[in-house]
Amino acid sequence: MATQAKPDLTSVAPAHGARHVAIIMDGNGRWAKKRLLPRVAGHRAGVEAVRRVARAAQELGLECLTLYAFSSENWKRPASEVADLMGLLRHFIQSDIDEMHANGVRLRVIGNYRALEPSLVDLIEGAMVRTAGNGGPIVAIALNYGAQDEMVQAVQALAARAARGDIAPQDIGAVDIDRALYTAGLPPLDLMVRTSGEQRLSNFMLWQAAYAELYFTDMLWPDFDGRALAEALDAFRLRDRRFGGL
Repeated sequence: MATQAKPDLTSVAPAHGARHVAIIMDGNGRWAKKRLLPRVAGHRAGVEAVRRVARAAQELGLECLTLYAFSSENWKRPASEVADLMGLLRHFIQSDIDEMHANGVRLRVIGNYRALEPSLVDLIEGAMVRTAGNGGPIVAIALNYGAQDEMVQAVQALAARAARGDIAPQDIGAVDIDRALYTAGLPPLDLMVRTSGEQRLSNFMLWQAAYAELYFTDMLWPDFDGRALAEALDAFRLRDRRFGGL
């Protein structure tokens, strides 16, 4: 069987100008249902999409790719599905960290991931430490993440600083809030992508998305690939970003 030629992603979306793209990876369950497969099959296919898109993001010159892997609301799902998701996450880190490190990728995990099972926390933190010195792009995984919870913990941290006298309440500004969020140190968010046809942010990066461009596609996440990312970036390139100005 002939091997399909790999698309030249840089020619698909030249000079897109984006530094940071975040993706709400939606549609794994529907992808599986359409194929009469169990939901875990959709999640496994979704992990393959993560691999494709992470590699493509590096080819396309992104500084940061943030992926919404598990929200703080996803604990409401059946325990068996949560266990499958955590198992897939564990396997992804164990199997892919060597490639990520070799390619100079820095892994970040944002969210309250320390609330997870201790051995998984150790695996996550070991992977972050291992790749922290790399000079390539950042792949940030949002895990046990909720934007409202993120803002609450940021406010609490700033309130504690004010109570200690480290900062005056009236001096607290947007920069201070940025630095107190899980995403501190990441580039400003340029583009938010959501797959599966849904058109909402679902408690994801609400502060960071204040001036991000939004891109919605009917494509289910397991079908998303480098060309789909390039098309989203090409659409971003054509947007007129005024940031409140003329």
